[in-house]
Amino acid sequence: MSVDAATVRRIAHLARIAVTEAEVPHLQGELNAMLAFVEQLSEVDVEGVDPMTSVTPMEMKKRPDVVNDGEIADAVVANAPETQDHFFLVPKVVE
Repeated sequence: MSVDAATVRRIAHLARIAVTEAEVPHLQGELNAMLAFVEQLSEVDVEGVDPMTSVTPMEMKKRPDVVNDGEIADAVVANAPETQDHFFLVPKVVE
């Protein structure tokens, strides 16, 4: 896949980046180099390779899945003007 000058201008417009006409050929070369690298990566045989979360084998840290109130309900509503039973009280705005 190759990027032309019009595509570079469109990408710059979508990214809200000001690009002068003198910069277009340089950016075109850089974008083409990036796309060539991605195409090169797609040629790598990854059959039988498990997905990794890190380059070092390790277990993900997990916490128990327990429902609780976070034990800080009083701190959460401490600065609220009005509260009731750990809930914010707000004035009614819709009839």
